Amino acid sequence: MDPDTFRGDVGVEGPDVYWRRRVSVLTGALVVVAVVAWACTSASGGSGSNAPRPAVAGSKDPGSGAGVAPVPSPAATPTPAPTAKPTATRHPAAKPSPHPSRAQRPGDPCERPDLVLGLRGESEVYAKKGTPRFLLTVVNIGRVECTVDVGPRAVEIRIVSGTDRVWSTADCVSGDGVDVRHLRRGIPHVRTVGWDRRRSAPDCRSARQKARDGTYVAMARLGPLRSAKVVFHLR
Repeated sequence: MDPDTFRGDVGVEGPDVYWRRRVSVLTGALVVVAVVAWACTSASGGSGSNAPRPAVAGSKDPGSGAGVAPVPSPAATPTPAPTAKPTATRHPAAKPSPHPSRAQRPGDPCERPDLVLGLRGESEVYAKKGTPRFLLTVVNIGRVECTVDVGPRAVEIRIVSGTDRVWSTADCVSGDGVDVRHLRRGIPHVRTVGWDRRRSAPDCRSARQKARDGTYVAMARLGPLRSAKVVFHLR
């Protein structure tokens, strides 16, 4: 499968831009609701019980003893308050999130996000005379060919048992230990690494003792990159 299918060429809005836009829309909606509620309250307050009542004209008639009926005055019609129009909320233009740097020219050093490190074991169980062997792969998934050091000082395979560091390819390396390779896109660099079932140490001065039977874990490292763990057993 072409690695381009795992990448997007167009920037994606970051989560901070997404939430800033949603907060702006919510704030604008709350402003509109508050204005409409204020307008309705003002319109209903003009005809309340505190409005002035019309005065009663005339006086009592001495002959009949009845009062003259009051002349009603026309009730004042309240003028509705103008409804304020909601103000359009302007949203800032979203800026695409920057992509991490990538090698632009063939032969440039590989960027770490463009590399995939893998490690597989030949077997899960090794008998008394069985030698554990591992398949190491380094794949470039970037857009152009790039270079990477896959020597034993740069790429380490380490075997541990719990918290005990048992063996490492970085121990007792002779020479400069540098192996620079040009990796074409999608074509893995493959190397087979064997372990003689003996312990190692960085100082290379102690005698190499034979590892005990039990369960061990192997992992490959390339700078900040880590492979999946390989669990195996010595019998």
